Amino acid sequence: MPRQLFVTTALPYANGNFHIGHIMEYIQADIWVRYQRMMGNAVDFVCADDTHGAPIMIAAEKADVTPQQFVANIAAGRHKYLNGFHISFDNWHSTDGPENHELARQIYRDLRDNKDGSLIESRTIEQFFDPQKNMFLPDRFIKGECPKCHTKDQYGDNCENCGAVYAPTDLINPYSALSGAKPELKSSEHFFFKLSDPRCVAFLENWTQDGKLQPEVANKIKEWFTIRTNPDGSTSEGLGDWDISRDAPYFGIEIPDAPGKYFYVWLDAPIGYLASLKNLCSKRGLDYDAYMANPELEQYHFIGKDIVTFHTLFWPATLHFSGRKTPNNVFVHGFLTVNNGEKMSKSRGTGLDPLKYLSLGMNPEWLRYYLAAKLSGRNEDIDFNADDFMARVNSDLIGKYVNIASRAAGFLTKRFEGKLGVVSEDGAALLHQLRSEVDAIAQLYEARETSRALRDTMALADKVNAYVDANKPWDLAKKPDQEARLQDVCTVCIKAFRILTCCLKPVLPTLASQVEAFLNIEPLTFANIAQPMQAGHVIGTYQHLMQRVDLKQIEALFEAPAQVEQAQTATESVVNQLPGGEAIAPTIGIDDFAKVDLRIAKILDCQAVAGSTKLLQLTLDAGEVDNAGQPTTRNVFSGIASMYKPEQLVGKLTVLVANLAPRKMKFGISEGMVLAASHADEKAQPGIYVLEPFSGAQPGMRIH
Repeated sequence: MPRQLFVTTALPYANGNFHIGHIMEYIQADIWVRYQRMMGNAVDFVCADDTHGAPIMIAAEKADVTPQQFVANIAAGRHKYLNGFHISFDNWHSTDGPENHELARQIYRDLRDNKDGSLIESRTIEQFFDPQKNMFLPDRFIKGECPKCHTKDQYGDNCENCGAVYAPTDLINPYSALSGAKPELKSSEHFFFKLSDPRCVAFLENWTQDGKLQPEVANKIKEWFTIRTNPDGSTSEGLGDWDISRDAPYFGIEIPDAPGKYFYVWLDAPIGYLASLKNLCSKRGLDYDAYMANPELEQYHFIGKDIVTFHTLFWPATLHFSGRKTPNNVFVHGFLTVNNGEKMSKSRGTGLDPLKYLSLGMNPEWLRYYLAAKLSGRNEDIDFNADDFMARVNSDLIGKYVNIASRAAGFLTKRFEGKLGVVSEDGAALLHQLRSEVDAIAQLYEARETSRALRDTMALADKVNAYVDANKPWDLAKKPDQEARLQDVCTVCIKAFRILTCCLKPVLPTLASQVEAFLNIEPLTFANIAQPMQAGHVIGTYQHLMQRVDLKQIEALFEAPAQVEQAQTATESVVNQLPGGEAIAPTIGIDDFAKVDLRIAKILDCQAVAGSTKLLQLTLDAGEVDNAGQPTTRNVFSGIASMYKPEQLVGKLTVLVANLAPRKMKFGISEGMVLAASHADEKAQPGIYVLEPFSGAQPGMRIH
C-alpha cells in the first residue's frame, strides 16, 4: 500500500539569505522525497521561514521597516535558490502566518491544561534590561569583559577567545550591544515548560532510544538524562525546564492570558512545520485535522546536528503532551566544510556561495550529485573538495553515465530510424543483472545512504561500458554484415541507460526528465523499471545531455580575496567614470514614462520620526481635495534625515511620485515618494538632495 509521508527540513531564520549548509540539507531531503514519490508514496514536503525573535525585530528597526516587511523581503529571495537547485517543496510558509499563531497558542493551552497536571509553570527571574532601549536583552545582545580570560567585548553567553561558557551576569563591565548603555538587573515573570517533570523524562528516555534516531545521535542524547556531578560537588539533572517566554517589546506570538508576554522563538518555530502543512491543506481544500489523525501518517524531519536538542527533546515532548503525533524519525546530518576541512569564510575566499555557483553557469545537478555522493544516513561532517568535485562529475556523470547514450544513440537514429532491435542472449544477461540490482539501490535511498546508492549505480555503469568496449559498436558499424549485431548492441546500451537513469533520477531530476523525453518513455519510477522497452520502440534524436565542469568555473567559484579586491577596484574605477556613479538605465518609450505621475507638492510640515535615524515624516499638499471638496494632504516617509533638519524643509516645494502604491511601514503608511538625488557610491560621495522646483510652480501641477 502507498505510504503517506509528511516531510520537513529545518526552518531557516529569516535574517539573511540561504548559505550552502541550507542547500545541502534541502538537497538531501529533496532526494529522499523524490525517491519516495518514485516508489508510489504520497509525500507532502513543506518548510517555512522562522520569522520571530529579538534579532529580527532589531534588524528590522535598523532597516526602518516593520518586522513583517523585513521577513517578507527575505522570503522574496528564497525561490531563486530553491528553483535554482531543483528543490521540490510543496509549500513554503512563514511562522508569522495565522496558522502558526493559532497552533502555537492551542498547543500551549493543551500543555498548560494537561489532564494529568500542567506542564507550564511561571517563575520570577532576573535578567539584564537596557534602560535606553527599554527592553530585556537576549544574551547575544549583552557584551563585556570575559570573567575567565578578561578579553573585552565578548558576548553574554560565551567567550570567543577562550571558549568559556557563562551567564550574562558573570561578565565584567557589561554593556548593551544595542545602545551601549550599562544594563540593569530587573525581575520578570517567565513561563517554563517542565521538561524535568518525571512524565517528560520517562517519555523521552523511551522515545529517543527506540530506533527513531541514528545510533550515534541516540547515544549522545542518552548522556543528557544522566545525573552529573559538577566540579563543586553538586549534582544536576540532565533535563532542565525550558524558558518559553520573552517580554515585550518582542516580535512573536503573544502568550494567551499573559499580556506583554511572548513565546520564545524556539517554542513556535517547530510548530511552523505543522502550520505550513495546515496552510498547504487549506490551499488544497483538505481537512488538516483529519490529515493529522490518519494513523498511517508518517512524519519525518531533516535537521543539522546543531539543533538536535530542540528537535529530539523539546519538540517531541511538546507534541506528545499536547496530545499530538510525534515524529517517526528525526534525520540528523553533519556540517559541510570546504577543501579538506576548512571552515567557510568569505573573507578568506573559502566560502561556497550558492547564488555565485549558479551565476557562473554551473549545473545545479553537478552539486546535487556531488553532495549525494558524500552524504550518508549517519550524522557525519562532509567536505566539499574542488578537485574531487570536478573529477567526480566529469568521470562519473560524463565519462561513465552520459557516455553510454552518446556512444549508442547516434547509430540507432542514423542506421535504424531510431528503432530498438531484438536483444541477444549476452545483452539480456547484462540487462537482467542491472535490473536485479535496482531494488537494493532503492533501499539505499530509503536509508538515505546516497553515497552507496551512487557508488553502486556507477559500478553498474562500469559493467555497461565494459560491454560497449567489448562489442565496439564503432567497429560493427564499418561491417555491412554486422547490421543486426550493431542494432542489438546499441539497443542494450539504450535499455541499460534507461535503468541507470532510473537509479539516478532522485538526484538528477532535470537530467532524468530530458532522458525520458529523448527516449520517448513515460516518467521513470522504481515500479515501471521492470517493464522494458520493446523491440521496435523509437527513440528521439540524441542531444548532448550534460557539459563537463570547467576548471575556470571552479577557480572563479573559489576566487582568492586578492582577486576579488582587484575585481572590485576595477569595477569601482569604471563606476566612478559613469554619470552619478551608475550607467544610464535602458531606453524606454514615452508610454512608459507617462505611467509615472509626478506632481508638484508643498511640504506643509516635517517631523523627525521617533525610533528612526534615517526617516523624516512629511505632510504634503499636492493640490488634492476629498469627497467634500476640502483640501487634503498626504503623509510620506523619506530617508533624508541625514541631510536635512525638519525646519529646513517646511514651506519648500518638491516633486512627488503621486501614483506609487501606499507602503505600510513600521511608523505608519507612506502615501507616495518625494524625489531626491544621490551618487551610486554613497561611501565615496555621501549626500542625498531633495528636488526643488523653481518658484511659480503650484501644488498639484503635473510634470511632463
